[in-house]
Amino acid sequence: MADMEALAELGEYIASALPDDVVGTELTYGELTVWIARPSVLRVMTFLRDDQNCHFKQLMDITGVDYPSREERFEVVYNLLSLKHNQRVRVKLPAGEETPVDSITGVYSTAGWLEREVWDLYGVFFANHPDLRRILSDYGFEGHPLRKDFPLTGFVEVRYDEDEKRVVYEPVKLSQEFRNFDFMSPWEGMLHLPGDEKAQAAGGHGSGGHGEGKKG
Repeated sequence: MADMEALAELGEYIASALPDDVVGTELTYGELTVWIARPSVLRVMTFLRDDQNCHFKQLMDITGVDYPSREERFEVVYNLLSLKHNQRVRVKLPAGEETPVDSITGVYSTAGWLEREVWDLYGVFFANHPDLRRILSDYGFEGHPLRKDFPLTGFVEVRYDEDEKRVVYEPVKLSQEFRNFDFMSPWEGMLHLPGDEKAQAAGGHGSGGHGEGKKG
């Protein structure tokens, strides 16, 4: 209970110290979340790192969430840790497909690789990043695989070409037409699975077979 009260007080403190930057705070599942305006990310992160009541010196993670129906479809999520106060805070801001977010590599050096991962998987562009390249997908990869509208099969497939003696990229070729499971097809509509009759037959004749063995 004391920890919850401390986090609630921390949320109120951050909101009062940064009234033009903090959009709102929320305490759920024992965790403090702070929503901020996108242009304020550098100012907020610097404050959370340096203020003695915060002292969030460690950036643990940066990730993204995709909400395709929203006007700004992405949320960029920063998870911070204060070893001094033994507290954590989650900071969120909105971003669009063509909306740059200021890189915080100047505040937390560990943000370099984490921002590259969010760029690679979601396509969120981080302005002023020193080396914004893909980090998990291969060179020449098309699209951003953690977006909700990215096809499960991808756009290209990779194989080693024996004739060219190198790895080649080709458009995905599905071996069969995509099936729409409407639960009315012969498979989905069946009450019994193929092979059930064999199991029933074996169970029904088991005692007879054993009896015939005795007679022999």
